[in-house]
Amino acid sequence: MAHKPPSSSSSLCASPSLKISEEMNPQHAEETLRFFTVMGAANPIPDHCNARGFFHDFLRTFITVDHIQRGQITCTILAKPPICNAYGTLHGGAVASFVDVLSRACARTVVAEDKELFLGETSISYLSATPIDEEVIANASVVKSGRNLTVVALDFKLKKTGNSVYICHSTFYNMPASSL
Repeated sequence: MAHKPPSSSSSLCASPSLKISEEMNPQHAEETLRFFTVMGAANPIPDHCNARGFFHDFLRTFITVDHIQRGQITCTILAKPPICNAYGTLHGGAVASFVDVLSRACARTVVAEDKELFLGETSISYLSATPIDEEVIANASVVKSGRNLTVVALDFKLKKTGNSVYICHSTFYNMPASSL
């Protein structure tokens, strides 16, 4: 049986129909709701941000493409405050988004435009944090590309020290474009 904590109505991000399990300590539930509120979960998304393509346009403002060749892309990413977390480091979700954008772009250098790319798997190892306002060099390279599959490896290093901060790989399925 679920119950409603007495003060959950004070949380701006709580659903009006919020139910909390009997096994859950109500104080822990309140702390969780408070965390979501502090993180901005109750803030509405501005209308200009709620548009198709906004997110990729937003991400591109932090990327500078340094080198492109068949099967390889090198970029510089600047860890500015909008993509950093409360700890003053590049947010893990931003890293995952950069991995998606860069691996897809790299795969496109070897996969014909008449084929669609479907992401099958991404693996990211977070080795260290990237401090705010630091530059990161991202190298993406195609490891394998065949008729049906393309694998891209990515390595992110701090520009200042050369230390690896993230290592990743993405696997794409190459599908013929639909002719509907």
